[in-house]
Amino acid sequence: MDMEIIKLDHLVLTVRDVEKTVSFYETVMGMKKEVFGNGRVALKCGDQKINLHESGKEFDPKAHKPPPGSADLCFITPTPLNDALAQVKHGNVVIIEGPVERPGANGPIRSFNFMVPDDNVSEVARDIWAT
Repeated sequence: MDMEIIKLDHLVLTVRDVEKTVSFYETVMGMKKEVFGNGRVALKCGDQKINLHESGKEFDPKAHKPPPGSADLCFITPTPLNDALAQVKHGNVVIIEGPVERPGANGPIRSFNFMVPDDNVSEVARDIWAT
């Protein structure tokens, strides 16, 4: 029997400043901070989370050389895309691209991209059929 993967539970984002990253994602994107384990920090979004590792103080196991600024994350929103775009712009965030149409994991999406702390890129998208 072949293994079946059905969803992503969490991913790890290596950052220079955990609290600055948390503040950005809470304020601009409405995520929630979660503290777990021995003081570890994550960002909750839907039924997934982003575990945060401070560069140079990563938890094991970890990627071999996890640098800040190497992530490009795409988040799906049920919010109308123009409303999501306005919310991000309200946080004084510079949009670097979009809205544009792209291929998503489950079909076409419309999305916009912007820089987040540590020079990572975030993309907020909505399924084309939902717009």
